[in-house]
Amino acid sequence: MKKLLLDSRGRKQIVDTGKDLHTHGGVISKKDLEDMAYSGPIRTHKGVRFFVANPTIVDYIEKMEKRAQIIYPKDSALIIAFTGIGSGSRVLEAGTGVAGLTLMLANTVRPEGRVFSYDTRSEHLEEAKKHLREMGLEKYVELKNSDIYNGPEENNLDLAVLDLPEPWRAIDKILPSLKFGGYLVSYSPSIEQTKRFVLSLPSSFQEIKTIEVLVRSWEISRERCRPNTRMIAHTGFITFARKLENARESERK
Repeated sequence: MKKLLLDSRGRKQIVDTGKDLHTHGGVISKKDLEDMAYSGPIRTHKGVRFFVANPTIVDYIEKMEKRAQIIYPKDSALIIAFTGIGSGSRVLEAGTGVAGLTLMLANTVRPEGRVFSYDTRSEHLEEAKKHLREMGLEKYVELKNSDIYNGPEENNLDLAVLDLPEPWRAIDKILPSLKFGGYLVSYSPSIEQTKRFVLSLPSSFQEIKTIEVLVRSWEISRERCRPNTRMIAHTGFITFARKLENARESERK
């Protein structure tokens, strides 16, 4: 069972509580973990205090092994919020990677919804499967070793998210699979990629907007309040487009 282990300074790590835990402050025994029901404060054999809790999705994504670039929670959260998906939504993801966004989507659409995630690299899908299993979300996701540029198998989608080098190539393939009012979202690190995607959108899509998310934390104490010098700045450009016309209606206009 995966748990979040924190020390008194707030340092985190994801651990397997099915065995003794060796920490910089000593050993936490498996028996002690079982006795405290896997949640709450606990001490090592040296008396150093730690805390054990259930990891949130963000905790897990922050600390999980990453062998590829991911869409981080600050961007995933905005995609989820702006498109309004929830339990029961049908979501397509193109570019699974190691499941950074997949985990957030699956946690949002459960228990009634489904995520269909496409990637051409089998090694990425294997790592994604491991992460989904560790967080208990694998039953809400169908991982597909397939090229989305050939078109999706699914229909009646509420949202399709593209994390691809050439997202414009997927537009015409995905358009028929989206519900009326559904969203097509592209995530690209480059503004030139973003520009080409936006200019390739047919008139079937409206409410088009491109944003980037900049996050800055603050240090607050009795002595002073000031912005942290570390800022999570640019990670990617997110373009939202909503399907508000059928393709044939658009062509007639």
